[in-house]
Amino acid sequence: MKRAIIIVLDSVGIGALPDAADFGDAGSNTLVNIKKVRPETSLPNLCALGLGNIQGEEIELLGKVDAPKGAFGKMGEESIGKDTTTGHWEIAGIITKNPFPTYTETGFPAEVIEAFEEAIGTKCIGNYAASGTVIIQDLGPEHVKTGYPIVYTSADSVFQIAAHEEIIPVEKLYEICEKARKILTGKHGVARVIARPFVGNAEEGFTRTKNRKDFSLEPTGVTILDLAKEKGMEVVAVGKIEDIFEHRGMTKADHTTNNADGIEKTIQFMKEDFEGILFTNLVDTDMIYGHRNDVEGYASALEYFDGKLPEIISLMKEEDILFITADHGCDPTTESTDHSREYVPVLVYGKNIREGVDLGVRKTFADLGQTISDYLDLGANFEAESFLTDILK
Repeated sequence: MKRAIIIVLDSVGIGALPDAADFGDAGSNTLVNIKKVRPETSLPNLCALGLGNIQGEEIELLGKVDAPKGAFGKMGEESIGKDTTTGHWEIAGIITKNPFPTYTETGFPAEVIEAFEEAIGTKCIGNYAASGTVIIQDLGPEHVKTGYPIVYTSADSVFQIAAHEEIIPVEKLYEICEKARKILTGKHGVARVIARPFVGNAEEGFTRTKNRKDFSLEPTGVTILDLAKEKGMEVVAVGKIEDIFEHRGMTKADHTTNNADGIEKTIQFMKEDFEGILFTNLVDTDMIYGHRNDVEGYASALEYFDGKLPEIISLMKEEDILFITADHGCDPTTESTDHSREYVPVLVYGKNIREGVDLGVRKTFADLGQTISDYLDLGANFEAESFLTDILK
């Protein structure tokens, strides 16, 4: 009963890609720079699998070991982008050659905003690139006074809508996002429309809640999730995986509330008997810490996962293969609060996996998807190279 368990540590990059400067990300290296700023950061269990043995400048600072227990390497992103959707889709087999549109400089054009306002029956405010935690402080009072939703974007391909939960109830905000999603197609087909509810007041400040919800485009090609489901296997999605793939190709989903919840749900699903894929996204490193340049919080979140890793490994069945990776970077030590264009680590462990295999530098995240396809006999033919024969005993 074969299972592939994929855990995406959201935004945990491991060094700038060769074209990082084109994205404004020269010098980004999420993991290594965190270690430099916070030398006490300790990830012994990830390093035991080979994290510190991955090829690259100064990666050994993370903690190189003499005999890694897993296979290890890093993967470049073949897709043009550095966002969540692009990264996860590539892991699952889709290489995005035409990047999703972004609106960092000028906000969304009048044709989009006018159509959006007509659809929701009211005006909106904002419409510029901003930090989500900052814009609700800046425009929150006006929003509370007028009832107009706050629209903003970032360096990612996103149309974000923020609203106070007492002014626009959460379910109503979701309906507004669904209307925006129908408008944002074609040349304005952003990767995600995101509901960003918040609470609070002008005097004490506004705070985002956990009721965020993403409305993604449907994947543009076949993924390992689709293939596994078509074959009658279970495909279990934990965290925001269900949103990223627009609920396609999965048989069970649990959205979860934070990393601790995501880890516990992953553990619970691992205890079940099924054949197929368990796909988890742990978002706190990105959403709570990376985008806020919180090095201490980011490092602590990594250490928390590292501390839970032995329990995850202890639950692995004979034919389980665990893949630990990321979807992009978000270096909290730089001035930018946006994602960074980075390599991502790939660590592989299982009872039937050879120890100490250096997978080198992979050309695309899709190598992971092709490897899983080959292991589960899904028949994928991605623009990628499987490393299954390198890792199986």
